[in-house]
Amino acid sequence: MSKQTSCCAPLAREPIGKDDAAELAKVLKAVADPVRLRLLSLIAARDEDTCVCDLLPEFDLSQPTISHHLKILREAGLIESERRGTWVYSWVIPQALDRLSALFTTAPAETGAR
Repeated sequence: MSKQTSCCAPLAREPIGKDDAAELAKVLKAVADPVRLRLLSLIAARDEDTCVCDLLPEFDLSQPTISHHLKILREAGLIESERRGTWVYSWVIPQALDRLSALFTTAPAETGAR
């Protein structure tokens, strides 16, 4: 899922194309890991940018391991981050979560609804 375009119609509405499937597989693989899914949830639940230093106490993992997981989420287009001094702050890209959510909706299309 590119950061600038929406990916595809809900799976319940029409089959996904080959290119969209390849992009979505990267995103789904990123969130399929329990640590990354939890990191994404912790970041999304905050009203402000999240410092990696605030995430460390939530896990029994080293800072480099947490940073690696954050990198995967960033490469999947789910979060953005920036260095501020010695720490990196991350935030969720709302449009990325919206596109992912829309993929799994079961609402019928406006025309031809069952």
